[in-house]
Amino acid sequence: MEEQLIQELEMNSSIPDTGIFAKERGWDHTVLVDSVLKSLIGREIVEAKPISHEIYIVTKEGQEYAQQGSPEWRTFQATSPQGTPIQEIQSKLGIVGKLGVQQCLKRGWLKLEDKKLFPQVTQVVDDTAEKLQSLTLNPQGANLSLQDIKQLQSRKLVQSKTMKTFCIQKGRRFSQYREQVATDLSKEMIESGSWRNASFKEYNFEASGKPLTGGFLHPLMKVREQIRYIFLGMGFEEMPTNQYVESSFWNFDALFQPQQHPARDAHDTFFLSDPMFSKPCEDREYVERVCKVHQQGDYGSLGYRYPWSETESLKNILRTHTTAISTKMLYRLATEEQHFVPKKYFSIDRVFRNETLDATHLAEFHQIEGLIADRNLTIGDLKGVIHYFFAQLGMSQLKFKPTYNPYTEPSMEIFAFHQGLGKWVEVGNSGVFRPEMLLPMKLPEDVTVIAWGLSLERPTMILYGVRNIRELFGHKVDLEAIQNYPLCRLGID
Repeated sequence: MEEQLIQELEMNSSIPDTGIFAKERGWDHTVLVDSVLKSLIGREIVEAKPISHEIYIVTKEGQEYAQQGSPEWRTFQATSPQGTPIQEIQSKLGIVGKLGVQQCLKRGWLKLEDKKLFPQVTQVVDDTAEKLQSLTLNPQGANLSLQDIKQLQSRKLVQSKTMKTFCIQKGRRFSQYREQVATDLSKEMIESGSWRNASFKEYNFEASGKPLTGGFLHPLMKVREQIRYIFLGMGFEEMPTNQYVESSFWNFDALFQPQQHPARDAHDTFFLSDPMFSKPCEDREYVERVCKVHQQGDYGSLGYRYPWSETESLKNILRTHTTAISTKMLYRLATEEQHFVPKKYFSIDRVFRNETLDATHLAEFHQIEGLIADRNLTIGDLKGVIHYFFAQLGMSQLKFKPTYNPYTEPSMEIFAFHQGLGKWVEVGNSGVFRPEMLLPMKLPEDVTVIAWGLSLERPTMILYGVRNIRELFGHKVDLEAIQNYPLCRLGID
């Protein structure tokens, strides 16, 4: 294509219309423009001026009429100059006959005879058929008037489309077409000195660069980062949460959660088959204290009064909550420090539950957790910290409801008033860690640990107006929506 185009310009100095040029040679005009013309324009071999043409494309319905005839054309054929009953036309052509009669009467091609019992129509002119046929069989023909075209457009039988072709003339580098144009200055050209006589392609510094398709932050990560800043601003230290597989000991037993608790059933927890068991805790005295508080009770507690099994505690699971990490951090705080030092910890990471999937539940989700370990803390301190924390999220109206948790006492569910929904919604859970969990670690008796937690998905769904959690997290996420979601900005309400 390129060679023939150049030859044509060498003979005639211009090509008036690329559309005609391509049609004469049986070429696809789009291929000619995209594969040849754009390259020649970029190299300044040719110059091109766009030409706009209005063409008419036959619609699917128009193509059907062109093959079978339009309703009025078929109706007109079914009539006679002497008159034809309308009932007979509709019986023969069905809905096509009904529409055809209406169109023919509207245009005055048929005349209605006033007969009450059996109304009929008669032909007004004999040359109508030829005109009707041309309207459908040749919508782009030169014999159609503008009025005829508008008539076909109003009936959606044809659509107008603007086609762009080009008038081509020689460019300022046309004479260099046969020469080899260099695009880069190479090491070899510099060493040989051939760059002095070489022709280089000019750089267009005003051209737009190719758009970069970089990554986009997921809404969960946007909200996670904002909440992380809130914790850090409150002086909290982030816990290491990169271990998804935990032993049942740290996930359940160390938290004073009994081994027969429903949460430890395979219907609620994912158990690993390989490796099935973890290594025993090296601190055997701590394990014995945990065993005793479960079996017999201790530290003023009656315990659960059942035979505790260390084998059961060694089963590997996908952690069901990030509180498993909190337990380890509190154990290290009790054993690695010579003197107790108050701490504030937080974590935001993934947990796993064997849930039935629906619009609000997934088998894996993200948990946000914060805890404070200090001397003589009370439930008042817990409520005060929670009020301050949720105020940073824009939730200043809070309510608390007593509830039960295996490892906290007292425990409270947290509710916030949602302005958009106009109602109170549960946003988290909280409580004071039980002595049966803390004292076996050898934390001082006057040390209290207060904690609260919430999911990351729920506030994200509220902030971004997502109704189905599967549209936010998982394989059904719309990647285009991820690119277009706005930034997350949390602030005091």
